[in-house]
Amino acid sequence: MVEFPSFPGGATDEPDPAAPRYALYVAPEPGSPLAEFGADWLGRDCATGERRVQPAVQGLSADRLAELTESARGYGFHATIKPPFYLREGRSEDELLAAFADFAKGREPFEVQLGLRSLGGFLALMMTPPDHRISALAADAVRDLDPFRALPGDSELARRRTAGLSAQQETLLQQWGYPYVMGEFRFHMTLSARLPDGPERDAMVAALTPRAEAVTAEPFRVDAVALFKQPRKGADFIQVERFGFGG
Repeated sequence: MVEFPSFPGGATDEPDPAAPRYALYVAPEPGSPLAEFGADWLGRDCATGERRVQPAVQGLSADRLAELTESARGYGFHATIKPPFYLREGRSEDELLAAFADFAKGREPFEVQLGLRSLGGFLALMMTPPDHRISALAADAVRDLDPFRALPGDSELARRRTAGLSAQQETLLQQWGYPYVMGEFRFHMTLSARLPDGPERDAMVAALTPRAEAVTAEPFRVDAVALFKQPRKGADFIQVERFGFGG
């Protein structure tokens, strides 16, 4: 039997499923061409909660497209900077908002080039080429805002470990509550479920390619971070507030 080290600080209670979760994302400005692309493709505007009719994809039924984008739709079109977490006991949402605002004040805008790529079988917009400034932004967010994060319960740790984590990923899970941060971080804006090679993947790529090219011809300006909130377990994440860099 594989044994895992105890979580720093000892065992934790399972979070209340009725409690909200929060996350810090990089998301395009609501109403911008990139934001509209994501909202149309996934079938939901994460800034307003508006549901949209997804585009027709040759070779896929509407129901199948909805199924293949279900998880991404629930999280909203974004790139994760600080992964979803429950608030630590004694912390408030107002304090979190203030901390996110302070975090953004010390940042300078920059631009990255995006393109349609595959990450472990998931179709996503990713940087081409990678940019260390995004990695630094994400690492700072994970580290600086960690005092607001409640320690995960045993069931959450077990769920993460079903992915078959490397030793490094297990260390990150123990330290930061999520295995794909710091050196394991990859900036991506998810557009699909994991897709094996085959007709469905080919259909998705064919439909996405011209749409993605239309909104990635110009660099994406990273000039803000956004607080997203999931009101309760199973609910959609919604954008609560954007914090522009430099205050």
